[in-house]
Amino acid sequence: MDRINWDNLRLFLAVVRAQSAQEAARRLELDHSTITRRLHRLEKELGARLFERTPAGHLLTPVGQRLLEHVERMESSMVLVGEDIGGDSHMLTGHVRLGATEGFGSFFLAPQLSHFCERHPGIQVELLIVPRFINLSQREADLAVNIERPHRTGELCSKLTDYRLRLYASRRYVSEHGPIRRLQDLAAHRFFGYVEELVFSQELHYLSDIVPDVSSSLRSTSVVAQYHAVREGRGLAVLPCFMAEPCQELIAVLPDEVELRRTFWLAAPADRRELARVRVLWDYLRELVECNQSFLLGDSPAWRRLA
Repeated sequence: MDRINWDNLRLFLAVVRAQSAQEAARRLELDHSTITRRLHRLEKELGARLFERTPAGHLLTPVGQRLLEHVERMESSMVLVGEDIGGDSHMLTGHVRLGATEGFGSFFLAPQLSHFCERHPGIQVELLIVPRFINLSQREADLAVNIERPHRTGELCSKLTDYRLRLYASRRYVSEHGPIRRLQDLAAHRFFGYVEELVFSQELHYLSDIVPDVSSSLRSTSVVAQYHAVREGRGLAVLPCFMAEPCQELIAVLPDEVELRRTFWLAAPADRRELARVRVLWDYLRELVECNQSFLLGDSPAWRRLA
């Protein structure tokens, strides 16, 4: 390894993250031929192929995947050294990527993070919102909010907050179909829910527990799609209170009888957690949910921003 040029490793990392040499060249403002030439040089120095060149982009070989793990550890160590030696004036800068579930990321984190960016103008936040688990071991993000507690080695995890879900319908739906007074009345109504075989967590299997033999007229992998379907007034769905309560078109159905409680967990790779920009976002998220407990539990229709 002592013969390998760090600049070539840096270019290797850029190609992995961009998934193509051409896109990496654009981001680094280098010629595509320069990137390609230096990748070939790195492969020659290592005596192994690092990428499979495909129409879909540069895909890592098994050797490339092992090298990526080493290079990312080197990168993290170098950043930590720079922050430790550089002093406070250089600490709160750079990119940090936060992964989050779809509803929480879109309806709660996105508006709040704009205020975080105002507070820390040197930090660029990338919010990764997907209806699945974020793979921190593959460096998809620097930290992530999950609906299950992670148990992977090398990750730090902390309970972030509890939140509630209730059954919701639009006011128009209730006015057209009449009030729902008992759990037994639910059998006569239409529901929107998840595609059962594509649900990424057992925490999302709740509709059939509320309404046995439920018939869903629309199923989706997206809770945001379910939210919009309910707003159209054609059925009911179980939604997080932080999504539904701010919407004046929606009302909770049987709120004293249909109530679910779930937990968000905050996790980060141990080496990334020590980066100043990751640490300050971690602390911000914990402070943010603490002052919004009543909103996340459905007891308040509006969220509060941090001072």
